[in-house]
Amino acid sequence: MRGLGARVIRALRHAAPALLAYAAVRTLGLLVLTEWAHRTHRGVRHLLMRSWDCDWYLRIADHGYTHTLGTQFDANNLAFFPLYPALVRAADTLLPWLPRGAAGLGITLVCSLLAAWGIFAVGDRLYGRRAGVVLAVLWGSLPVALVQWMGYTESLFTALTAWSLYAVLTGRWLWAGSLASLAGLTRPTGVALAAAVSVTALLTLKAQAADRTFRDKATRLPPRALLGALLAPFGWLAYVGWVGLRLGRWDGYFAVQKLWRNEWDGGVGTLRRMRDLFMTERPPLFLAMVTATLLGAVILYVLSACDRQPLPLLVFSGLLVLIVLGSSGVYFPRARFLLPGFPLLLPLAVALARARTRVTVTVLTAAAFGSSVFGGHMLLGWHGPP
Repeated sequence: MRGLGARVIRALRHAAPALLAYAAVRTLGLLVLTEWAHRTHRGVRHLLMRSWDCDWYLRIADHGYTHTLGTQFDANNLAFFPLYPALVRAADTLLPWLPRGAAGLGITLVCSLLAAWGIFAVGDRLYGRRAGVVLAVLWGSLPVALVQWMGYTESLFTALTAWSLYAVLTGRWLWAGSLASLAGLTRPTGVALAAAVSVTALLTLKAQAADRTFRDKATRLPPRALLGALLAPFGWLAYVGWVGLRLGRWDGYFAVQKLWRNEWDGGVGTLRRMRDLFMTERPPLFLAMVTATLLGAVILYVLSACDRQPLPLLVFSGLLVLIVLGSSGVYFPRARFLLPGFPLLLPLAVALARARTRVTVTVLTAAAFGSSVFGGHMLLGWHGPP
């Protein structure tokens, strides 16, 4: 245990610049929101702990899931995955004196730091410490990054994703599969992470089977890569299967998604919405930012592929972008759905890490201030969910 503690302390010291810089960026965003909310007579605590999806998760933690499908749109709580509300329920049980929603916000804050640490670890392993720090700061400076410090699941999911991908990069297959399985219990896009882990693990096994020097080892030892590949999709499949059993139909989860207007159409709905926004309407600032984020994600993925990022990162990012763009669901949360796709930021992080310090600091400072303004606008100017 002493050895493990010493390794954790050394890793924390190594990641300290990234964690401190990330915390500073998000604190700036919180200060801007607080001042903005004060001027408009809005309560910051309610916005961060109990607004929009925060309240959905709190009600699931308090009362559990519905037993029926129903016919009402945007009303069935089975669309929300169970790990985060389970953690909130556990925290409320252990700390019953906390205000409603405080446990969820506390979990999110801790997970955001774990996510920043994992993101740094991936960037550091692939491109060096400076790139890792920049990558963590960029993730904290995204336009909708304020959600990382709200009672939402993005921070939890990103933390699980970052450390699962890091485990793949370092050959820790059981950790990779277990964390991917937990991610599959957190958000629907956990299937993208499961695919990244499983595909990489199976290809690794294939390469090992072709290596004559490995064959003798493979016959004596259980292949951990295979176990990781099997574990990775378990969480997502378990929840989807449980919803089907609860509703008494094999496609129960997908029927729930239809009631939330989420169906796969290959991106037709997304392109149609973009066209309407900019050709027949006058788009609100928030929706213009969402559109820019979606287009930017496609460009960054192409750059990531050209940079030949490791396979698990490309598979995860590619499937995440494909799921977000290919859904016919509501348009406004798409930028938030892309928050866990931190590997998309690697081309920018590497470029800034190689730039002069003055350029890097200027760009990151501007990004941090821009994120703070967009975060305030998202909760106080845009009259809808983030």
